[in-house]
Amino acid sequence: MPVKSGDKLPSVDLYENSPASKVNIAELTAGKKVIIFGVPGAFTPGCSKTHLPGYVSDFDKFKSKGVDEIVCVSVNDPFVMAAWGKEHSADGKVRMLADTNGAFTKAMDLEKDLTGPLGSIRCQRFSMLVEDGVVKTANVEPDGTGLTCSLSNSLLSQL
Repeated sequence: MPVKSGDKLPSVDLYENSPASKVNIAELTAGKKVIIFGVPGAFTPGCSKTHLPGYVSDFDKFKSKGVDEIVCVSVNDPFVMAAWGKEHSADGKVRMLADTNGAFTKAMDLEKDLTGPLGSIRCQRFSMLVEDGVVKTANVEPDGTGLTCSLSNSLLSQL
């Protein structure tokens, strides 16, 4: 069953900017209020036109509600995630973390088989509010790829 309210985040390493920069997601969220959203793929149309830009533009709204950090996760390499974030002016607003081998995605039961269109198992589209390493709110798109409940404005309305 996919991630739900009350679940504790796993101690999994993700990567920021390069393979040399590990970020443990459990450590990142310890003692903080963090938004994590996941996308099937960097540079894909829905992710680039709607999902990521919404979180970037709503950064100040989230900060005003006490959110310490916003994190985007995708099963991609860290170089792709860094380039995608740069293209969307995410620096200083949304941390772009690569789930290179899908370990976080698998641990959260958010895998989606997109080997046909995207070449591999990817992450379902989701958003969640995490406080001190525990999921408080989880929104997983019913079909894993849609653009409804996981969008920035939807999560903002839940805070």
